[in-house]
Amino acid sequence: MDIRVLLPAERNYTYSQSQQISMQTGCIGHLRADMDSNGEGFFSSWDDFRKDLKTQEFKDEFDTVINELRKDGNILRNRSTLSKYCFSTPDSAFGNDREYGVRVDTEKYAYLMRLNPYKGEYNLYCYCYRRDWLDQHIEKASNGIRFIDSHYKDLFRVEDGGKIIITLDTDEKLERTCRYIDETHVEVGRELYHICQFAEIMERNGSKYAPIKPMLPEVCHSTLPSNGELIVIKFGEKGYFRSEFSSEDTAQNRMFADDRNKKQGVTKAQEAAMLAGSMYSWNCPAANPKHYDRNGQPIKPAKKKEYER
Repeated sequence: MDIRVLLPAERNYTYSQSQQISMQTGCIGHLRADMDSNGEGFFSSWDDFRKDLKTQEFKDEFDTVINELRKDGNILRNRSTLSKYCFSTPDSAFGNDREYGVRVDTEKYAYLMRLNPYKGEYNLYCYCYRRDWLDQHIEKASNGIRFIDSHYKDLFRVEDGGKIIITLDTDEKLERTCRYIDETHVEVGRELYHICQFAEIMERNGSKYAPIKPMLPEVCHSTLPSNGELIVIKFGEKGYFRSEFSSEDTAQNRMFADDRNKKQGVTKAQEAAMLAGSMYSWNCPAANPKHYDRNGQPIKPAKKKEYER
């Protein structure tokens, strides 16, 4: 087994998903358990999702995984060891003080675990997946969810699990969580839409929609790689605009772009993604800020790791 902290993008998959997402990710089902009032028990129940994937091979392996994690010194031994792991591993926290996550991988399956170290609550939720199906879906979802108008013009992207605000014609505002299905389909709240269908419905109803936190800004400053000229890039538009503040001093142009972007909350990764999008395509992988580090340099793909069973 390989055990590690859940990545932020993986945390969405430690909760019950819609049928569409569960089917795409190869969700077999999930286990929940509590460790009793004394912290030493392990009372569990199982909910099926895809019985066709719950093979004898899976059942045998899942028993082995849980039993291994319940041995002395491992995270599920009792609530004390669970608490010690959670509180000593801050990067496993979901952004609150009640939920923490780990992932256990074997050759064929992935076990995504949501941990709660407190008495009186379920201490474990473990969602079981076909590892290859889950990883393929997460990789595609990392490009974000594309929102367009009814003429297919790109408006913005949000991260999988991100939120939008819908403003009705009555000025009432609705906040909705969005989940990635594929490049042209999205779940908004509990409803599944084609992205153009969603745009048409919004326009027909006189509603407007905007991201709470977009993956890319509407505008950023940058410098041309070829000559250092100061430029302005607008999301969704091909090419760039020469800035009126551009000078012959390339270093000064760079300082101006950095200063203006910082004031507008634009990161180096977002700037690099905006530059790529304006040059190539707003739908290409290079237009995703997740593919750059904090300095705006491309992140090299990680080498595939050999897993021990």
